[in-house]
Amino acid sequence: MAKLSQRVKHQRLKRAAALVARGEELPRALRKYRFSTRVHNRCELCGRPRAYYRRFKICRCCFRDLALQGMIPGCKKASW
Repeated sequence: MAKLSQRVKHQRLKRAAALVARGEELPRALRKYRFSTRVHNRCELCGRPRAYYRRFKICRCCFRDLALQGMIPGCKKASW
């Protein structure tokens, strides 16, 4: 299992600090992982944990939707 990117870690810490400053309890999603091997990459758009493309940081479902819309440069639907 791969580690989370630095940007995701920073966002998580920023949200956690804001909640602590307000005096609220941290939700389970923002708590620190007890074991580093349990950290899993997730799609930045939908949060899907499987079929994740590291290069684009999104899952295959979101990749397909964005590719069909022409949002990913150099990528087009194959047809033969």
